[in-house]
Amino acid sequence: MEEQTFAQINGRPVLQPTCNRLELRNSLKKISPPQLFPSPGTPRAKLSPSPPITPKPKSPITGSDPNSIEKVLSPSYAAKLGGPVKRSGKEAGNGGVEASRSLAEARREEVANMQVLRKIRIAHYGRRAHQSANSEIKVTPELLESLASAAPARQEKRCNFITLNSDPIYVAYHDEEWGVPVHDDKLLFELLVLTAAQVGSDWTSVLKRREHLRRAFEGFDADVVAKFSDRKIASINSDNGMELNYVRGAVENAKQILKIKEGYGSFDNYLWRFVNSKPISTQYKTSQKIPVKTSKSEAISKDLVKRGFRFVGPAVIHSFMQAAGLINAHLISCPRRLQCTQLAQNAQNNITKHEWLTSGTSESIG
Repeated sequence: MEEQTFAQINGRPVLQPTCNRLELRNSLKKISPPQLFPSPGTPRAKLSPSPPITPKPKSPITGSDPNSIEKVLSPSYAAKLGGPVKRSGKEAGNGGVEASRSLAEARREEVANMQVLRKIRIAHYGRRAHQSANSEIKVTPELLESLASAAPARQEKRCNFITLNSDPIYVAYHDEEWGVPVHDDKLLFELLVLTAAQVGSDWTSVLKRREHLRRAFEGFDADVVAKFSDRKIASINSDNGMELNYVRGAVENAKQILKIKEGYGSFDNYLWRFVNSKPISTQYKTSQKIPVKTSKSEAISKDLVKRGFRFVGPAVIHSFMQAAGLINAHLISCPRRLQCTQLAQNAQNNITKHEWLTSGTSESIG
């Protein structure tokens, strides 16, 4: 028979078998915490431990304090929460109503001020300024006049490839020559040679050598240049730093210009017939929008190549057309654009007047 033992559990003797004493003791250690089996004389306050405190979630309405109610709540946010927000006590009384009213009034005042400011901004464009009935700020002609005088005047800017670091000779070329319609055969021949010379270089370098090239090419007189000997060509190459191929090309182009004069009367008549004697006006806002070549420059280049011209690719001819004023490539923000347009109209009127006088003279002679 197994030996019976007594164990004290909660102050009462309990009969237990001896074989299970160790197992029971181990199971009690595993299952029950020490607080559940206090020794005799332990105060009752320590018998029942306090339950763990669960943190209360933050209210979506009030934030960190669940006992306070937000003073201002937009209708759209209240709708997202599932309905109207219930208020209690003073917070649901006059305080909440006054807060809502103050918010609505502030919003209305803000909107009214925004409308007034918008009318002031568009006043200098010539639009009619309408006065709002709910606006506390009244728009008067005196206010608009003072704002218009205080506003900075719109300044026209040069083409954006002209910067503060641009060479003065390049700036002067842009302001005085580039885009101006040219009808002089010598100047057209000069611009054709300079445009071909700036391939692989830049306009500033070519413009700095312009006077030397004028003296070397005898003022770009095609009749004289066409008769240059090989010795003259070599001296131009060594004295001006111009590649030998470009010098030979310029001499060959002079010979072809003489042939064109025989058929069209002048190099000017030959070139301007491609644009119907009227410059092509562009509407470019930035220089990055200006193309390298166009269908018109390709057509002129193709015809020149057939006639035996050299260094007259579509890109070179497009740059030449801009320099000679066949294309008004000034940006729309550049003041030179309108000036070149006016110069083209004046030139056209002079040509028309010359043709009329010539026809009248011939008729009177006949």
